[in-house]
Amino acid sequence: MPDVIFNGPEGRLEGRYHHSEVPNAPLALVLHPHPQYGGTMNNKVVYHLFTTFKKRGFSVLRFNFRGVGRSQGDYDHGIGELSDAASALDWMQTHNPNAPAVWIGGFSFGAWISMQLLMRRPEIAGFISVAPPANMYDFSFLAPCPSSGIIIHGDKDKLVPQKDTKKLVEKLQAQKGITIDYDEIENADHFFENNHAALMLSVDAYLDQRLTDEED
Repeated sequence: MPDVIFNGPEGRLEGRYHHSEVPNAPLALVLHPHPQYGGTMNNKVVYHLFTTFKKRGFSVLRFNFRGVGRSQGDYDHGIGELSDAASALDWMQTHNPNAPAVWIGGFSFGAWISMQLLMRRPEIAGFISVAPPANMYDFSFLAPCPSSGIIIHGDKDKLVPQKDTKKLVEKLQAQKGITIDYDEIENADHFFENNHAALMLSVDAYLDQRLTDEED
């Protein structure tokens, strides 16, 4: 899993990239939690999402937003971080010009950024949104949400109440032309401490179903 450095809008960005052995493999980009609250690309949930895509033959990248680790720049309240994510996707596509599809995954703050990128990049075919902070950020830009995906939430999350996440899910599920799955992980808090296995089972099951459906 090589370390990579690529150019972002405010300087170099640090990442970890796995290049699939499968010819013309699909791409996946995974985004980490809030930079000002200890979020990095080495977060456990981010790492597990990364390895889950890797196991399924994706070329996959996780990276540090500006100001985190060896990534240059300063925290920019989501605006710059969205630009960072777009640069990361550009970098992957430059190295994989024949990739048939792109997926995006995000955890907490990273889920908010990933959903914004989804609206700007029509090539993104699916998403995995873990604990999106629906009570802290405005998700009304998903009008309509252009791709199907899954939202996963812990039922003991004290930072993001269930009611806010459910409200977001119900709004998205009412839209036509896409399918939004929703899974609550029993006894899981916002960070899925002691519940990583259950979270990954949910992600595995969803990816298996979507990828199988696309092959049929």
